[in-house]
Amino acid sequence: MEKQKTVRVNNPILPGFHADPSICMANGEYFIANSTFEWYPGVEISRSKDLVHWTSVPSPLSEKRLLDMNGEKFSCGIWAPCLSYSDGLFWLIYTNVRNWNVGPHKDCPNFLTTAPSIEGPWSDPVFLNASGFDASMFHDDDGRHWYINMEWDYRKIGPRQFSGIVMREYDPKTKTLGAERHKIFLGSDIGMVEGPHLYKRNGYYYIAAAEGGTSYEHAISLGRSKSITGPYELHPKNPLISSYGHYDLKIQKAGHGSWCYSLDGKRTYLVYLCGRPLAGKPISSVPECILGRETALAEIEWVDDWPYIKQTDGSLGNTPPDYVDIPAETVTSDEPQSFPGMGKNHYSFNDGDFLRDFKTLRTPATGRYSLTERPGWLRLYGGQSPWSFYEQSIFCRRQTDFRFEAETKIDFEPDYFQQYAGMCYRYDEETQYLLQVTYSETRGKILQLNTIMPQSEYPNDFIQGMEIELKKGPVWMRLEVDHAKAWFSWSQDGKNFNKIRPLCDASKLSDEYGGMGFTGAFVGMFCVDTEFYRKPADFEYFDYTGFDKDSK
Repeated sequence: MEKQKTVRVNNPILPGFHADPSICMANGEYFIANSTFEWYPGVEISRSKDLVHWTSVPSPLSEKRLLDMNGEKFSCGIWAPCLSYSDGLFWLIYTNVRNWNVGPHKDCPNFLTTAPSIEGPWSDPVFLNASGFDASMFHDDDGRHWYINMEWDYRKIGPRQFSGIVMREYDPKTKTLGAERHKIFLGSDIGMVEGPHLYKRNGYYYIAAAEGGTSYEHAISLGRSKSITGPYELHPKNPLISSYGHYDLKIQKAGHGSWCYSLDGKRTYLVYLCGRPLAGKPISSVPECILGRETALAEIEWVDDWPYIKQTDGSLGNTPPDYVDIPAETVTSDEPQSFPGMGKNHYSFNDGDFLRDFKTLRTPATGRYSLTERPGWLRLYGGQSPWSFYEQSIFCRRQTDFRFEAETKIDFEPDYFQQYAGMCYRYDEETQYLLQVTYSETRGKILQLNTIMPQSEYPNDFIQGMEIELKKGPVWMRLEVDHAKAWFSWSQDGKNFNKIRPLCDASKLSDEYGGMGFTGAFVGMFCVDTEFYRKPADFEYFDYTGFDKDSK
């Protein structure tokens, strides 16, 4: 028999910060929704016709009507959205976490919005509940809709605060939850059950839920039952997928995912959260994942109505594969595997197309930027400081490669030390590098590389670099990153670049460095004016070029 032709898809399929994936198949396409936390607009959506070539969809939560995160601290905001399709509509469940690490409570209101198309328009949000996060919706084949979320028990301590998965019926006519509350799943002895998704196949209901936290002990546990309310029997080889204990694998942190059937209904594919640590770090040191938590793919095979992960050698197991072979006849293009923002990207500012890959923080950037005041340039009006949880003037894109180069050209003439603008390489408000044009009373226009780090000698203050005197006129800024090593350089003619000392440690821009966080490294442009919130900085372009084959 002739061997089936396949196309190899390397993991991760969505590199860089693409956490908590939720996949659905609708209208001949696959769609993946990812968490965005404090980054705005909320919920990242990618689409594909073949699981090989991915493009981005405008983020749905792009209006204050749907999402306002003003004042929320880092790693609050959008947690674990769930995207599904039923009754001719896309259903998007999302959590806007207001507080998660101060006090015993987690303030996590959950909302539902629907749209006839993935591009919208999205309906006014319906508040569902706030008893826990990671909510999702299951559409049963009898026409009923079931809403589930993890339950947070603030009275308990540690892992026991993750007290189970709770389900209620949802009525789309009244847009309300039913009165009866069912606790359907307590998880396994791995603990910290969250991220639940329900499915139905061959008369069984299946619950897939994340456990073990979201770092190196992460996993997906799975149960099944003949009744939607349970009890659910655990998978005989639980967990369904995990990297825990297999520290030689490229793909670590495997867990928190969801599955869907292929377009032809012949296969089942799982997308799941993962991380790739920097090379050369022993597991005892908690190696950093500077690209954040990413999205990977696995094929599921069914044995006795239980799902198993197909390994790269064709066997069945529960560890994440480095790659998945997709039947060639289902692949729509001969082009290599691709994802949004892959390879060399030149972003001009003649229109708003750059916004597909760039995000701002917490609220819409309306009023804080212009593409018309200076045609062909992005004008950023000075906003609040780099520590602010409110209106910063900033546009960034995720880092998707271990090795990359970013470059921009800025035209900025400050006349006061509280005005500064330039290029940022950041994780959050407490962990970032800022190459900035600013003003000195004694030296005039200057360039500085400043550092904000939580574990420095002066936590959360500027660690100020040398003052470099500048001439009037534009400044070219460049950032080069090679795994944990990063360095900035500058030019005033666009040809001769001067490297700035010291080198920067990119590994600090990770979940592992500053404490518990959930995002990843971003690079972009910013402008600050803490006197009047109006001094403009103009950017002519932004280039991002990835060089790392491991990111493809």
